[in-house]
Amino acid sequence: MNAKERMLNAYRGKEWDTVPVAPEFWFFYPAKVLGVTVAEFQREYPHWFGMKKCFEKYGCEGWGIAGALQNHPDIQVKSNYQKIAEHTYRDTQHLHYGEKTYRRANLYTDEIPYWIEEPPVKNAGELNHFLSYSLSEKMEFDFKDAVHAYNQVGNAFLLEFDMGLPFFDYFEDLMGFEEAALFFMTEEEGVLQKYFDQYTAHKLALLNAAIENTPFESYFIGCSSSCLALLGADLWRKWDKPYEKIITDVCHQHGKLVHNHNHGKCMAIVPDFAEIGFDCVCPFERDPGDVNGVEELRKVKELLGGKVTFNGNVHTVRALIEGTPQVVRQQVREIKEVFHGSSWRYIIGTGDQVGAETPEENLYAMIEEARLVV
Repeated sequence: MNAKERMLNAYRGKEWDTVPVAPEFWFFYPAKVLGVTVAEFQREYPHWFGMKKCFEKYGCEGWGIAGALQNHPDIQVKSNYQKIAEHTYRDTQHLHYGEKTYRRANLYTDEIPYWIEEPPVKNAGELNHFLSYSLSEKMEFDFKDAVHAYNQVGNAFLLEFDMGLPFFDYFEDLMGFEEAALFFMTEEEGVLQKYFDQYTAHKLALLNAAIENTPFESYFIGCSSSCLALLGADLWRKWDKPYEKIITDVCHQHGKLVHNHNHGKCMAIVPDFAEIGFDCVCPFERDPGDVNGVEELRKVKELLGGKVTFNGNVHTVRALIEGTPQVVRQQVREIKEVFHGSSWRYIIGTGDQVGAETPEENLYAMIEEARLVV
């Protein structure tokens, strides 16, 4: 089997020839392998290209994402990227729609991934106007780059179509976390329901167009703050779970797979993953997550009920960065002890992305231990 086939078989609960082992290479290690800064990688290289270099270098399985470009015929965007301090850069965008201009600013650095310095929507009063274009039926989806990425990646790893953020995280991206959380807790339910319907319709349009126009086997639903640590179970179940269920059902109707990323603590909502019907979930993090060893791993396995593929759990800091190869191997053995022999529904992965400080010997220890026959 090749790397992609092993991942797909794991997602489907079908037999693979060796345990899939999929470190989450994302920004830090691809930049390191390419010999560029993180800012250069994020702005000058296709994400899939750096990921492919990593998976080829370390000879393991993995996953990555590629999405559609979205264009609105009535929008003008002007961008200004400039160095503002040593190793720090600001990308300022002005979005002109109708008679209003929205300003968004992202900060990039040479060492860590970018973050939002200034979100475009400054208060809830601007939402209606902003959403009237960002979720408009006029929005055009361009899949050219995504299909190119899929073809270039080939069987090197599993490239998935990126469905973007769940419902709450979309508003966090527009307003910032504090404003979005306050908005969700204080706004009338009817208003939120209207936005939910609007957002879901937009995403279904994207999904159906992607299914029709691209060859992707698997679809990815990400996570920013839509997790227990920041949003909590109640708000997640009220707004994000129904959205993710709708997307998953449509994917399954068309024979597509769904991979969900839900970081941090997750034990309280693991049964929900099975109810939604995800094919794979990651990363089931150890502390400060709550899947910290054999006992918790067994509980997760029981709650998933053989319906969802487990991916993750090797600690990216305490094992991969700070630990020894022996510590890394022990965590891999714990995962294999719980899951091996009962199903094909597990992947040895990391608790979120591999840090730049990670010694290569620890990465190789993770991969080698996963490959050992139990």
